[in-house]
Amino acid sequence: MIARLLRRPLVWVAVVLLVFGAGVGLYWFQPWKLVTDREVNESLAAVPASPSPSPASPAPAAASRPSVVRQGQFVSHEHDTSGLARIVLNVDGSHVLELVGLDTSNGPDLRVWLSDQPVRSGAGGWRVFDDGAWVELGELKGNKGDQAYAIPAGTNLDQLTSAAIWCKRFSVSFGAATLAPAPRP
Repeated sequence: MIARLLRRPLVWVAVVLLVFGAGVGLYWFQPWKLVTDREVNESLAAVPASPSPSPASPAPAAASRPSVVRQGQFVSHEHDTSGLARIVLNVDGSHVLELVGLDTSNGPDLRVWLSDQPVRSGAGGWRVFDDGAWVELGELKGNKGDQAYAIPAGTNLDQLTSAAIWCKRFSVSFGAATLAPAPRP
């Protein structure tokens, strides 16, 4: 019976279409990433344990070391996400977004974004980060660990008040953090 089916051209067309469809589906969804992790452990800025000095009254040593200017804990969206996002002002005046202890799922086409959208808990916050202003800092280096992303010079950090792990392929946030001003003494 199988030999008889394989002689029909329509069966071969169906087989080719099924194989092609499976290949496209595997490429698009990359399901193996849900069960694999990529850990990154980059060196992060050595920032003081105490809050940063206020700009109006800098401490004498403040200009000689990096300081945290904004920070926030990640909130889970499409996937469980935890860790700390912090913006560090370097001695040279540049800014870096650091993800400290990030733990999220791996996925296709994950990016690190700064956005002007507020972080909302639950499904209502999953798809908002591309609604307003945003800056892409690059592809997510790993779904676990410590990592740093340079923030382009001239980026308005007063406007971009959240960080998101954004799945560009499906336009959904894996998790996001509100970047509130760091505590001042």
